[in-house]
Amino acid sequence: MAKGDSSKPKAPSAPRGAARRSKAAAEPVEAGRPRSAAAKAAKPAVKQAPAHAAPAKASAAKAAGASARPRPAKSRTAAKSPAAPSAAAAATPPARPHLVAIEGGAAQRQAAAQSPAPAAAAGAGDHGSDDPFRFRAMDVERLSSNVARMIELGGKAFAAYMKPRETGSHPSEQPEGLADIVKTLGLVAEFWLKDPQRAMTIQSEFTSRYMELWAASLKMMGGEKAEPVVKPDARDNRFKDRQWSDNAFFDFLKQFYLVTTGLAERFVERADLDGHTKHKAGFYMRQIVNALSPSNFVPTNPELLRETIGSSGENLVRGMQLLAEDIERGGGDLKIRQSDDSPFALGKNLAVTPGKVIYENDLMQLIQYSPTTEKVGAVPLLIIPPWINKFYILDLVQDKSFIKWAVDQGLTVFVVSWVNPDQRHARKSFADYMHEGPIAALKVVGEVTGQKRSHVIGYCVGGTLLAVTLGYMAAKGIDLVETATFFTTQVDFTHAGDLKVFVDEDQIQTLEKRMAQTGYLEGSQMANAFNMLRSNDLIWSYVVNNYMKGKTPMPFDLLYWNADSPRMPAANHSFYLRHCYLNNDLSSGRMEVDGEKLDLKKVKVPVYNLAAREDHIAPARSVFLGSSAFGGPVEYVMAGSGHIAGVVNPPAKGKYQHWTGGPPVGDFDAWVAKATEHPGSWWPHWREWIRRHDGKEVAARAIGNKKHRPIEDAPGRYVKVKY
Repeated sequence: MAKGDSSKPKAPSAPRGAARRSKAAAEPVEAGRPRSAAAKAAKPAVKQAPAHAAPAKASAAKAAGASARPRPAKSRTAAKSPAAPSAAAAATPPARPHLVAIEGGAAQRQAAAQSPAPAAAAGAGDHGSDDPFRFRAMDVERLSSNVARMIELGGKAFAAYMKPRETGSHPSEQPEGLADIVKTLGLVAEFWLKDPQRAMTIQSEFTSRYMELWAASLKMMGGEKAEPVVKPDARDNRFKDRQWSDNAFFDFLKQFYLVTTGLAERFVERADLDGHTKHKAGFYMRQIVNALSPSNFVPTNPELLRETIGSSGENLVRGMQLLAEDIERGGGDLKIRQSDDSPFALGKNLAVTPGKVIYENDLMQLIQYSPTTEKVGAVPLLIIPPWINKFYILDLVQDKSFIKWAVDQGLTVFVVSWVNPDQRHARKSFADYMHEGPIAALKVVGEVTGQKRSHVIGYCVGGTLLAVTLGYMAAKGIDLVETATFFTTQVDFTHAGDLKVFVDEDQIQTLEKRMAQTGYLEGSQMANAFNMLRSNDLIWSYVVNNYMKGKTPMPFDLLYWNADSPRMPAANHSFYLRHCYLNNDLSSGRMEVDGEKLDLKKVKVPVYNLAAREDHIAPARSVFLGSSAFGGPVEYVMAGSGHIAGVVNPPAKGKYQHWTGGPPVGDFDAWVAKATEHPGSWWPHWREWIRRHDGKEVAARAIGNKKHRPIEDAPGRYVKVKY
């Protein structure tokens, strides 16, 4: 029999008793209630009004309860009518084995196509089609076939996981991560348990909240209206399905989970621990409660339950296939796909702003973009992106491309495109990235344009590298920069963002051991760290969509870029974590690079320092504090939204806002309170600031020169390398 084919050879006519049993089996039933009971509940209504089928059916449904509407049994009176023989023949099909399938699912639609239409349509306000406890027939053979396919595909997923570990191509697993979770949460538990009075207080609070929930749930289960004890956040998409509120069982699950989550968070917040330990404990607790959400499991998610029963488990078969593919694609690790990657190609529909690679070395390619205006500013613009992501976040698609916008604004734009490293780059240090990145690029830009100094933008860790470069050049007396712009960059890590949860001596040593095996940190591991900061949105929503609903995600350019993470060389990454996140050496004047001690107070170039209000990676408060490290004038601007959307916000979209408020001195909250809010993008404000330092306009420049001839079209080959 073909997969999913429900047709079967016609069976001989069944005896009368068997036909009656077959008919009863085909009728819808109320969950947890025997079919005979449902049929009996329907009979009295039919006897009271034998001549009116539709009212009888409505009465039967009412007798059976709101969560099920069983078909009324045929009365003997009706059987004596002239139409009864044909009706009786239609009601006794060959006996077929069935399980239950949810109403509204594929099995129901298939059964509906093979059976007469109901005598009466559902009344207004009937929500039965999405009620997980309303069942109809489901094909046993389809279910059995799908279970067998799931087992087979599960074996493939396990084989994909084991293969690189058996061959030794997968780095050995480090148990320290799990040990740190146990140790950190153990300290929280110890705080509460070592004082009996404190333990009794928290236990009493737990009991009170659960009793309050139980009382409200009993009211709802009894048919009374009850105000919810707790409601999900309006931005929480996990509980949008109507049944999370309409169905008493799922409403209880939802509220029990939300109450427990709130108690767990307070359990950590009120523990008297040092700041870093509490930060880690809160992060670990969030990962646990997010993973245990009832929305992540088929039996406790009404939407998944409907889909699974309605398709006889075909959604889980598709999900298991996707799981096996994603483990194989991740080289033995689960690499959750967040976007359908098939429509995207660099240089075709991403990173398409015209330009040429005019220079390259071991660590980067330098791209110069083609001018679109007859006149350009005299001072060129060099952009230093982060090496933990790829530069095309600033040239994603044309209507969101900062690079194209800057070119159209009459700027001569150059961009560094970092290499995706391998074992050869293991010993490339932070100093190497400085010399072969910004300093090398600035020299080439000067040779091509004839300008001694350039405007320079640094984004995220690219901005941290720019600050290090400025400190180094100030120490050496090198003058190559006209202005410096920082996009969501930290130079002081006192109030560093959520990534700081991964940084302490023990965790860095663990990471260094892992990097020593290969010479680099896999980009997927860094991507996982970023995803864990928003695990509900970037992990569990895709686990549910991909592996439980069995759906491939929609194409999304931003998430395609997010998953396209490059590796990081061991020496460079270790230096960055230790001297920035762990020891905060840059702003304090303790950092030494290539024999020079760096003092940012010696950096006198004008600075445009952009923060994002909702940034959890480089918080606006942290960027504000870092502004005071420089010795020259600083223009601090705070954009709306977060680390990416706050930066990539083209004016034409009319989204978000930005704040200006003068020099970033004093208290951050006081600066925000006095700042002026402006609607829309900050890009035009930055352009006016640049124009004040731009000098006169000159004729648009050709790409490259005799010394630096074009090598290949933008975006170049370095950015296209994937592992």
